[in-house]
Amino acid sequence: MFTRVDHVGIACHDLEETIRFYRDSFGFEVCHRETNEEQGVHEAMLRVNGTDDGRATYLQLLSPTRPDSPVGRFLAARGEGVHHVAFGCPDVDRAAAELPAAGPRVLFDPPRPASMGSRATFLHPKDCHGVLVELVTS
Repeated sequence: MFTRVDHVGIACHDLEETIRFYRDSFGFEVCHRETNEEQGVHEAMLRVNGTDDGRATYLQLLSPTRPDSPVGRFLAARGEGVHHVAFGCPDVDRAAAELPAAGPRVLFDPPRPASMGSRATFLHPKDCHGVLVELVTS
């Protein structure tokens, strides 16, 4: 069902400062930036490496555009840190349809448009041992 760890989402207060940290400390460069008004977030994708399926693994840095956004609420409650783990899959619609039979609740059905032209949905963290899991198809 899953082909790779697509990205790890990291919530941060200051996007530019966090980009500088990952660039200066690890040599990661921004390969994509966008603002998702629906989710109330500015994001930067930093490419980590290639994967066996020809795609890549990224760090997704997330900074809220407003305090009532999901990332804004996360930062207020928990502070900076890992927000979610995203797994790449060939067909996010199929995965979203099949996974509830195994237990995890799907948060967005149908999956929504996401970063870099992909489509994605999330699984409820209460069903995934406290981890917000994203499923993404590019």
